[in-house]
Amino acid sequence: MKEQASEVGGQVKQTIATLMTTAFGLIAALAWNEAIKAIINEFFAKGEGVTGLLIYAILITIIAVVASLIIGWALGKPPVQEVKIVG
Repeated sequence: MKEQASEVGGQVKQTIATLMTTAFGLIAALAWNEAIKAIINEFFAKGEGVTGLLIYAILITIIAVVASLIIGWALGKPPVQEVKIVG
């Protein structure tokens, strides 16, 4: 019984750490979002809203893919993860 309580306590601590890390990641992502939007606004006139948004979306997608690949390789994991359905 004591062993199970210790295991649950460890899982709770791990979950809290994961949530906190994710929250900080979200804050950093929002900060980068604003910074990149400001940079794009510097290069495109205000009347080119759709063009600027498309370029922004493409740029962010490329950055996300490259960052995901680099992180995967740094962790020694394959860039594409298999999805297993357990039934």
